Amino acid sequence: MASESKAAAGADGKMTIGELARRTGMTIRNIRAHQTRGLLPPPEVQGRTGYYNEEHVARIELTREMQAEGLNLEAIRRVLESTGGSSKEMVDFARAVRAPFEDETPEIFSHADFAEAWRVESVDERLLKRAEKLGVLRRLPDAQVEVISPRLHRAAIRMIEFGVSAEAAVALAAKLHEHADAVSRAYVDLFTEQIWEPFDKAGRPDEDWPKVLAALEGLRPLASDALLAMFQITMGEETEKAAEQTLRNAGKSSRRGRARKRR
Repeated sequence: MASESKAAAGADGKMTIGELARRTGMTIRNIRAHQTRGLLPPPEVQGRTGYYNEEHVARIELTREMQAEGLNLEAIRRVLESTGGSSKEMVDFARAVRAPFEDETPEIFSHADFAEAWRVESVDERLLKRAEKLGVLRRLPDAQVEVISPRLHRAAIRMIEFGVSAEAAVALAAKLHEHADAVSRAYVDLFTEQIWEPFDKAGRPDEDWPKVLAALEGLRPLASDALLAMFQITMGEETEKAAEQTLRNAGKSSRRGRARKRR
């Protein structure tokens, strides 16, 4: 299919507006409308014919992706305009920024199955609203629930199996969300200040685009690894502190008990 699409372009990769329309499945009228709205850069004119290339294909595909996510054409135009360019590298960068941090396939539960998993008789609507506000699930019609992160949901179920209440599990999720949000901002700020801004001030040289994209993609798994490593350190420290305090309290209780017996 890809080879058939690329066959619509000439050997030099240039396409007429008709060939671009066949390549992308978009009508000529809509392509021209995209150009008028500033969503698509103008073609390279040779003689009386305008020629398009892979950058135009990439822009059309990115526009479609943004539309599928709910952005209207004016909002998309502002996003593309703010990037300051129409190069394929900028389009690839915009796509990389918008890519999900890690793909998880959401799972859908009926209210009955969800209640059973959480070991409650019925689903507490207030609890569902709190969880939905955190972005970890979504309420659907017909008494169904979409779990956005099955991994997080499995962790909650395990805690409930250990004896933690559903309310406490959601409250913990809220605390985790707050701290994770701060960590996420720290990594975004790091990328912006240390990588993007110097690159932007240098005029976004073409030869540095691969490095910027590699840094963006590489920071994602590095952030997860670093966060997990730091969590293991702090969890060990907090566990030791709690154990020491528990032992001290137990010792005090034991001494008080013996003292009462002597009396």
